[in-house]
Amino acid sequence: MKIIRLALIVLMLSTVLLLCGHVHQNVSFANNDQTNFASDRVDFENDLIPIFTKFGCNAGACHGAAAGRGEFNLSLFGGNPQADYKAIVRQFAGRRVNLMYPEESLIILKPTAQTKHGGGQVLDEDGEGAKLLLTWVQQGATYETLRHLERVEISPQKQVISNLENPVQLHATAHFSDGTKEDVTRWTVFTPEDTSSIEIDTATAVAKVRRRGRHIILARYLTEVVPIEFITPLNEVSIQQNVYENNATHTSPESVDTIIDDEILKLLSTLRLPVSPTVDDATFLRRVTLDLTGHLPTPEMVTVFLGEPDTNKRETLVDTLLQSDEFNEYWTLQLAKLLRIGAQEKNTEGAFVYHQWLSEQIRDGIGYNQIARSVILATGDSHEVGPANFYRTVNGPREQAEFMSELFMGARLRCANCHNHPLDKWTQDDYHGLAAIFAKIDSEQIVKVKPSGEVIHPATREKAIARIPGARFLSTNIVDGRIELMDWLTGQDNPYFAKAIVNRLWKTMMGRGLVEPVDDFRSTNPATHPELLTELADDFVTHGYDLRRTLKRIALSEAYSRSSDALPRNKTDDPFYSHALQKPLEPEVLADAISDVLDVPDIYGDEPEGTRAVSLFNPNTESEALDILGRCGRETSCESATEVTDGLQRKLHLFNGALLNARIGVPDSRLDKLMSAGKSPMEILNEFYLAALSRHPTEAEQQFWEQHIDVSASANSQRAVLEDMVWSLLTCNEFVTNH
Repeated sequence: MKIIRLALIVLMLSTVLLLCGHVHQNVSFANNDQTNFASDRVDFENDLIPIFTKFGCNAGACHGAAAGRGEFNLSLFGGNPQADYKAIVRQFAGRRVNLMYPEESLIILKPTAQTKHGGGQVLDEDGEGAKLLLTWVQQGATYETLRHLERVEISPQKQVISNLENPVQLHATAHFSDGTKEDVTRWTVFTPEDTSSIEIDTATAVAKVRRRGRHIILARYLTEVVPIEFITPLNEVSIQQNVYENNATHTSPESVDTIIDDEILKLLSTLRLPVSPTVDDATFLRRVTLDLTGHLPTPEMVTVFLGEPDTNKRETLVDTLLQSDEFNEYWTLQLAKLLRIGAQEKNTEGAFVYHQWLSEQIRDGIGYNQIARSVILATGDSHEVGPANFYRTVNGPREQAEFMSELFMGARLRCANCHNHPLDKWTQDDYHGLAAIFAKIDSEQIVKVKPSGEVIHPATREKAIARIPGARFLSTNIVDGRIELMDWLTGQDNPYFAKAIVNRLWKTMMGRGLVEPVDDFRSTNPATHPELLTELADDFVTHGYDLRRTLKRIALSEAYSRSSDALPRNKTDDPFYSHALQKPLEPEVLADAISDVLDVPDIYGDEPEGTRAVSLFNPNTESEALDILGRCGRETSCESATEVTDGLQRKLHLFNGALLNARIGVPDSRLDKLMSAGKSPMEILNEFYLAALSRHPTEAEQQFWEQHIDVSASANSQRAVLEDMVWSLLTCNEFVTNH
């Protein structure tokens, strides 16, 4: 009996040593014999974590949720293997691993449904995953990491698929730190962004495309997530590059930027999408004037431009607009929305000086890198130093980190607050390390450095170490890490800064970003035209971060000047620029356009009569019109605002509200002045077409109005009909959009 008891004690001690002594053991072997031995060992990080990911155990819907599931918490998608090891081996009184009877370990019984499991059966008892788990427990359930993953190679990573009937076999190869590589296709999770477009057999990793277009599949192995791009031509009939339907070609004589058009046409050719023709001069004038200045062209501008014979008049127009006061005013508004100027309550003084400072930067052509540097490095009295209000826009260093990363990096770092970003490389260290930099800033009215500022890292429960996201930790001797942050952010090789703003400029002009959403840059959300985005960003940096230069390049491209009238074979295209996208006018722009056409100014709070909506520095200035039209209050990003600028409320007020009806025919309005001047009904009609649509009526429109207006009678006798005509122009789709 004594011998039996002694044997049991030895066995129990061995079990304790296995459970407690190997938690953080990293085993490495120096000679070939030991390496051969190690090859038979189960590597917890590289062999088991992929199993948990493959079968969804560490997904957000299961044990990877922030609170875990069933008192069992795994890191999301295996982002923290050591924490996972601890949860499996040490927690729950060690009951998840049974070293005496490995087959009875809960880590095996539950996923194979041999005992009650809330998630049901996820592993086959005789499958490779269950066998690996069993072998690991039999080997002592140690944490052995013999090598580290360096990269995952996916094939094919980009493929054009002409025949929807042909399946595509996906492959994944892992490359490790010891120089070895391994086929890990069976443990890689392939997830299509649109499950209705692509079907994937999870057992064989065979993909079948169900719908034509451009589709993204995310391949996940361990911490690596790699995008796969499938392109299936949208038309079965091949077309030649630069050839339009009806065998007609259309080129813009002012096109000075072939790089943009070459990249756009290259993908359109692959997709077999024809391009819509170039717009006429009247449409181009209206479009580019609205995009660059937020103003409608005046009737006088329309008349002069349409009568100008110079073949380079479009480039001359663009240059004139870029140097105008209207450009400065409108692009101050655009950047003010990005910076959320005026979002903080009871800070009107600060918002005013901030807006004035920004206006000066735009007027003087200051590089965007210098604008960013000024706001991030700002200190001083926020009622006197405009950029200092950057630190009074949001509340708290974590919110400041999120704001800064979305604004200047186009990255949603906020997803790494509670856990490592599931679709990007950002870690909790990146998030809280960036917040630690901003924690050193006192954001009261007097913005200043606060050496004692800190944030607590939720994973370590200790002070977070200041960190340049995705790059490096800062020395603890550095009190104000903003200089290091800015040197990295505005460095010429920074992969985010220039691309983020160039992508926003592109969206403003084209109606859709090369990356969408514009604040969600990541490898798993690739640009539709990555080479074009890189080229535009490189050129932007080379030429001093000049906003005007990039806007000019876009404005003079053929892609920009295409008609919004879709052709039968490109009507389903939204992201590839085969035709122009119709963009609803921003609330401020539409409000000013209505006032301009009616020649009746709106009133904004206590501002002087004649103040334009695009010039308001305070987004909360009292205005029923802007409320109706759906303005953004800037408390959060206007790029992700919930309000819809072309929503039902807006339509109803345009159709039957005082926004138009109370101003159309009032004394001294455009209609009243034209009627008082003795203009004929058809002359009045033409004037309003020029003012509202920047063109003359078409022959069909002329005939339509002649059927409703008595051309032989005076305008005064037909006031009601003419008011209806004005109303119809101001509510038509052509007026409320930039097309």
